[in-house]
Amino acid sequence: MDAFVEAGHDVVVVDDLSTGRRANLNPAATFHEIDVRDPALRQVFEEERPDVVSHHAAQVDVRRSVADPTFDAEVNVLGSLNVLDCCREVGVEKVIYISSGGAVYGEPVTLPCDEEHPIQPLCPYGASKYVVEQYLYVYRELYGLDYTVLRYGNVYGPRQDPHGEAGVVAIFAGQMVGEETPTINGSGEQERDFVYVGDCARANLLALARGSGRAYNLGSGEGTSINRLFELLKTVTGYEGEPVHGPAKAGETFRIYLDATRAREELGWEPEVSLREGLQRTAAHFRRP
Repeated sequence: MDAFVEAGHDVVVVDDLSTGRRANLNPAATFHEIDVRDPALRQVFEEERPDVVSHHAAQVDVRRSVADPTFDAEVNVLGSLNVLDCCREVGVEKVIYISSGGAVYGEPVTLPCDEEHPIQPLCPYGASKYVVEQYLYVYRELYGLDYTVLRYGNVYGPRQDPHGEAGVVAIFAGQMVGEETPTINGSGEQERDFVYVGDCARANLLALARGSGRAYNLGSGEGTSINRLFELLKTVTGYEGEPVHGPAKAGETFRIYLDATRAREELGWEPEVSLREGLQRTAAHFRRP
């Protein structure tokens, strides 16, 4: 949102605030509080007439998707179809769709995963995100609705809510700053590809004019274990405690990191913020009163 505003675009935000906060909204953006599943979304599209839709809305909790796959599909698949139908009806030119580089591939056959890696999700969340990629192809063939898919790695950064289903960086940073004890699920040797939120925002700007009909991984190309992440966050927050270990989460990939060569060559994108610098920025955000 902020990146689009700063680039001079007229921005309209649609969010049901089930996980977001009104305080995070850019005052220059127009805001509509509505669920993407709501039929009334059409009224918003008819009123605002967007040229491009950057579609981030989703149910993102892997554990909830395993426990309640129907709800996951209602939000991620049916909600997205509602968005796509609205786009078709008002003549939207392009959809930038946010998929998951951490969930659609499942347990990697080869590392780092490029976009040609087999799609083998281990959870309903990963399956639902990929299904919408297929619908985008269909809508492009049937109706000429252009799209670019951005498959994010594990996104982190300031403003991420440390409560509920947040990313591990936000959870750990919030707990460390608050002198609480973080819990590492499983051994902590599982690896993720962490990508800073500002780098992802920049990819959305690049996708406005590039990447027609293609999917792109956004990641660093390197895996960082949760144990290593814990140690890095200890350093930047000054936390002196040790973690406790809980059971591993069902449906989660153990080790994954992404090859972003296609994004570099076709979008002109590569990550600019190192993990250490990004963690420092995130920790500084959580220290604010």
